[in-house]
Amino acid sequence: MQEVHPDSNLRVDNAISKSDCKLYDVRKPPFSLYGFYKPTTEPIFKRLPDDVAKATNNGVACLFRNTAGGRVRFSTDSPYIAIHAEIPDYSKISHMSLLGIAGFDLYIDDPKTGISRFRKSFIPPYGGMNEKDGFEGVIDLPDSKMRSFTIHFPLYADVKNLFIGIKEGSKLEAGCSYREELPIVFYGSSITQGACASRPGNAYTNTLSRNLHLDHLNLGFSGNALAEETIVDYMATLPMLAFVSDYDHNADDPDYLRESNKKMYQTIRAAHPEIPYILISRPDFETSLTASLARRDAILDVWRYARESGDKNIWLIDGASIFRGRFCDSCTTDGIHPNDLGFALFAEKLEDELKHILIHDVFDY
Repeated sequence: MQEVHPDSNLRVDNAISKSDCKLYDVRKPPFSLYGFYKPTTEPIFKRLPDDVAKATNNGVACLFRNTAGGRVRFSTDSPYIAIHAEIPDYSKISHMSLLGIAGFDLYIDDPKTGISRFRKSFIPPYGGMNEKDGFEGVIDLPDSKMRSFTIHFPLYADVKNLFIGIKEGSKLEAGCSYREELPIVFYGSSITQGACASRPGNAYTNTLSRNLHLDHLNLGFSGNALAEETIVDYMATLPMLAFVSDYDHNADDPDYLRESNKKMYQTIRAAHPEIPYILISRPDFETSLTASLARRDAILDVWRYARESGDKNIWLIDGASIFRGRFCDSCTTDGIHPNDLGFALFAEKLEDELKHILIHDVFDY
């Protein structure tokens, strides 16, 4: 058999190769963590309290420790950024990359504009992760200029600890702040959680957060977003800038989708009478056209109910309007879950809508 010489550009290093690297725990200042439940005191990163997750359903009880939407922000003049991540568990999904499942993305933030630009990913090696050793990676930078950073956490992995490595003697300071203190809360299915983005930063909630320069909380639970009373009551207690309902795919049928959405709307609206409330129907509209029409009608009924009740701050985004253009049939991995193209179009559509919805409260145009 002919010997294969692997492309060196595809090699994944699983060690910090810098002798002058000093590691810092992201739970301690000056790091700022976003998208988590009590991240500085809980022993593992999570998106919900344990009691809420376990009382909701068995799926949420497993998925609430997945770090979808989690971020850490900081600033440094180090010529490189390293990580040491302890990942006790992660999902094995055939049609999603290991990078999207268990990797981390590094973005450079502009403090003046709030714009974040992708630098590179920390890529986990196949078969090279365990809780004891975790995985490590290093990303080199062009120079030792002071920069602000955002690191996106994995979409389908549990992270016990994360340490950031910088060159010893480098400055380490707080990162950029978001435009508003309150987050947008997203509740939904695997699409909300980020399946099947190739890397964490490409999930639509993360892209929106960067593009709008707004914080967010990702409460997407793959296959298990059923709007049960327990989790809805909990979400109603959260401080938020806006609420997005995106669980079309997980509801058993149109009747359940209609009734559960209506109850969730009533509960969230009672606790937050002024915030924008956004309903989204499934974006992969043409995969099952008859079912998609019935389910969109169910969500439309909830929107009509709210409008007829006098609510002028409820909005409906028709999922059929998301995957458009020349490559509209190339937006999913499996006919349901968006790929990077699908997520980019999803984020673009929501960005336009949210800028319009929040124009008087957040954006100055």
